[in-house]
Amino acid sequence: MSVAAAGEVLVLEGALSFETVPGVLARSEEYAARPDVPQRLTIDFSKVTMVDSSAVALLLDWLRQARARGATLEFVNLPPTLLALARLYGVSELIQPVPAA
Repeated sequence: MSVAAAGEVLVLEGALSFETVPGVLARSEEYAARPDVPQRLTIDFSKVTMVDSSAVALLLDWLRQARARGATLEFVNLPPTLLALARLYGVSELIQPVPAA
């Protein structure tokens, strides 16, 4: 899994799984600690190839961190599998995708 920031869009690439999520979380915490992080950030999942339930936990943690900072997160191009898992766990109202530009 790679994480690349481009302006106010963070593009995820590869699998989001129990094996990769800890590294993604660590890199995202480093990114969030920067003084120039925008108050509104879009996270693009268009290059994510696979997800498991750990991806849902990752998104919920990101939302928690963003709210604590007073920031806003937008998710675009969420994989159908991730949306289905969010519905299954009863958190789909928290993980609402926005249409990609």
